Amino acid sequence: MTTPHKYMRLWLLILLVLPTIGCSEDDTTTGPDTEPTSGDGTYAIVDTGLTDSYGNDAVIATPAEGAAFYGQDAQYAGNQPSYLDNGDGTVTDQVTGLMWQQDPGAKMTLAQAEAAIGSFDLAGYGDWRIPTIKELYSLILFTGTDPSGLPGDDTTGLVPFMDDVFVFEYGDPVTERIIDSQYLTSTIYVSTTMNNDATVFGVNFADGRIKGYPITDPMTQSGKTFFALFVRDGDGYGVNDYVDNGDGTITDLASGLMWMEQDSGHLGAGDASDGGLNWEQALAWSESLDYADYSDWRLPDVKELQSLVDYTRSPATHGTPAIDPIFETTPITVEDGSSDFPFYWSGTSHVNYLGGSSGSYVAFGTGYGWMQAPTGGTYNFWDVHGAGCQRSDPKEGDPADYPYG
Repeated sequence: MTTPHKYMRLWLLILLVLPTIGCSEDDTTTGPDTEPTSGDGTYAIVDTGLTDSYGNDAVIATPAEGAAFYGQDAQYAGNQPSYLDNGDGTVTDQVTGLMWQQDPGAKMTLAQAEAAIGSFDLAGYGDWRIPTIKELYSLILFTGTDPSGLPGDDTTGLVPFMDDVFVFEYGDPVTERIIDSQYLTSTIYVSTTMNNDATVFGVNFADGRIKGYPITDPMTQSGKTFFALFVRDGDGYGVNDYVDNGDGTITDLASGLMWMEQDSGHLGAGDASDGGLNWEQALAWSESLDYADYSDWRLPDVKELQSLVDYTRSPATHGTPAIDPIFETTPITVEDGSSDFPFYWSGTSHVNYLGGSSGSYVAFGTGYGWMQAPTGGTYNFWDVHGAGCQRSDPKEGDPADYPYG
């Protein structure tokens, strides 16, 4: 499949069914009253918080079953966010069991965070750690508004992508962009990004994305600074426990989610029978699918989808997508003519401050993008944000309108 521009690389990934633990074949339970999934409790995925429904851009009335855009994130209730302010500078996530530092304080580099964690003591606990990307991503809520493109630096009326129980700051407009509110993790990218830069994954709670960030700022040649929320408890959170059910489905016992073993490319979905679907098509295909004697498949929300990422893998280092090889992922041809692996749609809309929305996706292939030199001129086709990044793109459109993404 030749895909000249990045958002056309979005394919529909492996789908899931709820509930799975104790589910019988031909269970057709669907819709907003679906109970949260039950697993062994080690990887409870917190819902995105979205309650509004969206079309290709704007908010729409809740679609009826069978109507266009039915089956998106807002129509399926998962484990609803629930936080306990412990009154001692810590917050407990009552879904995941993770305890968090409430106020990140001043920004720090990865090296500074690694040095600080050894002696960090808060509320009488000394077993704090830098969170993994899956631990930190558990905090993201898609009730936020992305300020990207906002003229000026007035953040009045903006909503960050995290609960207000946490202390949050936008970037200082005097020295950086207001979207520079990246939070640090301990997950180092197994490959490199940009111009072969060593990279750490972080979550941006200002604009609602996972990206890989160079550990050393290429502009200043000093350590890039992040906010850091240290975490404790919840050992084993984010670790998958897959079982091959022998019928074309995979169950993650840790999260309780059942997934299709093959993606839409293997099943010949879409107008070209190659698996490529726009967002509306992806929703419709998911809802109408009868596969492995189950008929209650749906498009995963973006946090469920991200739970599948294997951050120990990348196409550059392993020749595989960033997912356990128990799944069958369709290879594609990317913009420079090389072979790689797709980005995958979620059912989650990513909302801009103007009220419009794009579709959230996860890159299991290389997090490619076109990067132009600061002085202009030539565009470089680089791994900008790493395999396993979560970004957003238009839900439909002509790829010719996006020659550089």
